[in-house]
Amino acid sequence: MRIDRSSALVAGGASGLGAATARRLHGAGARVVIADLNLDNGVALAGELGDRAVFVEADVTDESAVQAAVAEAAGADGGLRISACCAGIGWAQRTTGKQGPHDLEVFSNVVRVNLIGTFNVLRLAATAMNENEPGEGGERGVCVNTSSDAAYEGQIGQVAYSA
Repeated sequence: MRIDRSSALVAGGASGLGAATARRLHGAGARVVIADLNLDNGVALAGELGDRAVFVEADVTDESAVQAAVAEAAGADGGLRISACCAGIGWAQRTTGKQGPHDLEVFSNVVRVNLIGTFNVLRLAATAMNENEPGEGGERGVCVNTSSDAAYEGQIGQVAYSA
């Protein structure tokens, strides 16, 4: 996949792994759309990167917000070619304990962001990539979804994150 002169969407791109991904893609010559809820960090990172970087405020669980970010990335010459979903949240709480059962709304919110939000970005970015003309190797784009080892390790208190 050619990164130089490609348009990339980085969901959760305003901090952590997402910001590192946005910096790396930008450094390799990509036009980067940073999609995140964190307005201050997103605007600052886009400003730091300068040309070929833009921030779009987006909640990955909101279809219209993600569609707007995808449209921003797809509007560049050549269309959206790279989607990296790094958006995620965590919450540490045991399934049950002295305070009672794990809060169901907290569990649902973590799953909504980390699982459903990731799928939302994936489905909308992949649909936009279907419109691209095939590149040199016949590819139309690449989607990368990130996670952590917590999904495999079953760490204490990480039931929602691991799910």
